[in-house]
Amino acid sequence: MNIPAELKYTKDHEWVKIEGDQATIGITDFAQSELGDIVYVDISTVGQQINQHDVFGTVEAVKTVSDLFMPISGKVIEFNKALEAAPEKVNSDAYGEGWMVKISVTNPAEVASLLTAEQYKELI
Repeated sequence: MNIPAELKYTKDHEWVKIEGDQATIGITDFAQSELGDIVYVDISTVGQQINQHDVFGTVEAVKTVSDLFMPISGKVIEFNKALEAAPEKVNSDAYGEGWMVKISVTNPAEVASLLTAEQYKELI
């Protein structure tokens, strides 16, 4: 199971890469393996302010649809448009080409509530 040490994680299986006042967010390798083949990513929150723990989109696999929860509060500034044509990138490269959104972080203090790679390993 791939769990990069430099990322932060949520109990809902999202990962966060913090870069200054921006963050990139996706679902973990564990989450994509549990979901199976991902066939659609629906994110229509670009331009919106989303609070921590609120739903910012959904991911659809062959057998299920799962909500995506915002790990930290922020304004969604970009959706990974490559996922429109190739949602399977989430399965093949969850931490790289399979990223989902980029946000402008509005409450940096919330980062402290996220899990480290070690804590996430213990969770799963």
